[in-house]
Amino acid sequence: MDNFVMYLIVMVYFLALAFLGYLGYKKTNDSKDFLIGGGEMNPIVMALSYGATFISASAIVGFGGVAATFGMGIQWLMFLNMFVGVVVAFIIFGRPTRRLGVKLKSSTFAQFLGSFYNSDKIRVFVAAVIFIFMPLYAAAVLRGGVFCMQEVFGIDFDLALLVFTIIVASYVIAGGMKGVMYTDALQAVIMFVCMAFILFGVYKALGMGFSEANQALEAMKDKVPEKLAAVGHQGWTAMPRWGSQQWYTLVTSFIMGVGIGCLAQPQLVVRFLTVSSTKKLNQGVVVGCVFLLVTVGVIYHVGALSNLYFFQNDGKISVAMVEATDKIIPYFIDRVMPSWFVTIFMLCILSASMSTLSAQFHTMAAAAGADIYGVFAGNDEAKRNKTTLMIRLGVLVSILISFIICFVLGEKSDSPIIAISTSLFMGICASSFLPAYFCALYWKKVTKQGAYASMWVGVVVTILLLLFIHAKEATALGVCKSLFGTDVLITDGMMRFIDPIMFAFPLSCITIVVVSLMTKNKAVDAK
Repeated sequence: MDNFVMYLIVMVYFLALAFLGYLGYKKTNDSKDFLIGGGEMNPIVMALSYGATFISASAIVGFGGVAATFGMGIQWLMFLNMFVGVVVAFIIFGRPTRRLGVKLKSSTFAQFLGSFYNSDKIRVFVAAVIFIFMPLYAAAVLRGGVFCMQEVFGIDFDLALLVFTIIVASYVIAGGMKGVMYTDALQAVIMFVCMAFILFGVYKALGMGFSEANQALEAMKDKVPEKLAAVGHQGWTAMPRWGSQQWYTLVTSFIMGVGIGCLAQPQLVVRFLTVSSTKKLNQGVVVGCVFLLVTVGVIYHVGALSNLYFFQNDGKISVAMVEATDKIIPYFIDRVMPSWFVTIFMLCILSASMSTLSAQFHTMAAAAGADIYGVFAGNDEAKRNKTTLMIRLGVLVSILISFIICFVLGEKSDSPIIAISTSLFMGICASSFLPAYFCALYWKKVTKQGAYASMWVGVVVTILLLLFIHAKEATALGVCKSLFGTDVLITDGMMRFIDPIMFAFPLSCITIVVVSLMTKNKAVDAK
């Protein structure tokens, strides 16, 4: 594509974002507008924003790379994304959340739980977990967008990181939730169209139909490298060998960690509070399902098919063609699709990254400004009048932290950092927030003591397992090595490959039930 046309397309895209951000700015008059869009958002805009926030560079670049490595077993995550992340989330969680949120006058996830349990400690604890752990997830999403900018524009990592960060920061700080959701809706449409086009483009490049291509990929199972076969890889159309290292990584970390963890994602839950009625919330279910089916299902499918394409044309599989797992999808699209589409795909990745990043920055800022500062301000009218200003300052701080983490991670890594960071944060959310969140909606006997204890158990158990048991993180962090002289404390068996969520989440659930039954109920009635 002619460089002038490419830059023109990108310029039009950024101008559209600027306009929508400005529109959000003009319609943001107070902290309620900044935090939940005034509670009057259009249901289709809400559903598109929810989907775009859910599907980030983690799904397209990170998990697409995982599909290229692990194969189509990752499609189970697509099913959970759609069924649990939309149907269950909207109907089982969203409807009572919106109803109870109005009753409690909540504008953030931390405020929702803190108000329900009548506990500032819970509100500050939830906000602190968000502000401490979400930057790692945000940095991973940022990394995915930066890789795509590098691939298309040919600029170095540091420059791409700086430009990308500034663009997202500008409309989040200015437009608040309305600016975020307006831009999300545009980005969701771009993502949907691009994924549909990619599916047809890849099959055209392969010169095969659906069944023929899948059969050819299945016939390549003897091309699996010995290193991958040794840990359970059985080909790109099959699940890893039951009970193998790769099976535990795929199922417990990627499928279960993300599939369950999405239910307690603060940046997703708060979107239930942005619509004015349960009826409008219901209208978003179909839109959300279709969006996830196309965007996630396509990229997981073509990620696996990248092995077939590279083997046909280069005699190598994907992981042999591209050193870093997180770079497989950008490189694959650059090779397979027409040159004019590469720019559009870059906008798709940027859209995916920006929509999720804007929600993350907004959520971290709300945690710092509305929740932590809000509790500190108390009933002091002068301090409370500064809430919106403090939230905007929180955006700057959260962006700076995420930027530094991404800069330190850099571009040189052959591990799937984007997918790992996503599943890690979602696992922490599930273990620390989900039991208290679910019980707030459905269990009258839950107490604030039970919720608080459950949250601590979820966070502490997760961190201990990450530092000393789960091999991937424990080895990378090196804390266990420095204290005990070994990468992990348990070196035999498969426990070191089982994601912490499989232990922390059940313990958190048990804790909230036991402690609640032992203490007096002082929580608000969810009914």
